[in-house]
This record gives sequence, C-alpha cells and structure tokens, in this order.
Amino acid sequence: MANSTTDKANAVSSPSKTEAVPATMMSVVAPALGWLIPGAGHLIQKRYWRGLLLLLSVSVMFLLGLAMQGRVYKPNGGDILDVLGFIGDVGGGGWYILTRAMDWGQGAISHATADYGTKYLIVAGLLNFIAVADAYHIAIGKKP
Repeated sequence: MANSTTDKANAVSSPSKTEAVPATMMSVVAPALGWLIPGAGHLIQKRYWRGLLLLLSVSVMFLLGLAMQGRVYKPNGGDILDVLGFIGDVGGGGWYILTRAMDWGQGAISHATADYGTKYLIVAGLLNFIAVADAYHIAIGKKP
C-alpha cells in the first residue's frame, strides 16, 4: 500500500517523456552540418574526439568504397533495393553531393571488389545518419 502512494507521487512529479523539446539554434544547425560534413555536428558542440573519429571513419569508408569502384545509387522509384541503396548513399551528405556532381561511382559492378565498395558507400552513409542523430541528442541535452 505504501508503494502505490509513493508511485503515484513520483508519477505526478516526474515530467512526461512525450513532452516537446524546444528547438534551439544548435538543435537545427548541428544535425544539418553533421549531415553535410561528417562529424561536424559534434565538432561545433566541442566534442572534438568524437567529431574527428566520425569524420575519419565515415570519410575513409566512403573514399574506400569509391576506390573499390563501388556504385553510387541515383534517386529513382524503381526496385526497392535501389531505393534503400539510395537512402544509404545519401546519408554520406557532402560526399554524396560531391560524388554525384563529379559523376563518380557510375561504373558497372563487374567484380567482387566493386560489390564490397558499394556496401562501403552505403554503410558510410548509414553511419553518418547515426552520427547526425547523436549530434541532435547532444544538442537538445538528451545525451551528455
């Protein structure tokens, strides 16, 4: 009986987990900049080691994927695997924009290395999406 009274008191005094987080300038700029330049969302929040590690890992994966002649997916509404590949690639942010502007990564996958390169490009973009979410959580104070 005493536990139910304590639980009710805690439920009333604790804030709801569905409350809206007020948008600050950093909660908008950090994820956007972090998407465009991998790790930059952490760097502007003074998380230097994490930002540098993300910049290095995403960039190296993306560049290795290109060096292995991996395919960069274009936006299309065709095959579901092409759509998912595009979503992964576009996560690379500035690297994806540069790659599309320079018309890199358009070769046919003719050997196993190119197939691995395509996977590297997609995983680099997905890792950058996770980094963007992390930068956002740091900006809103949800993560120390």
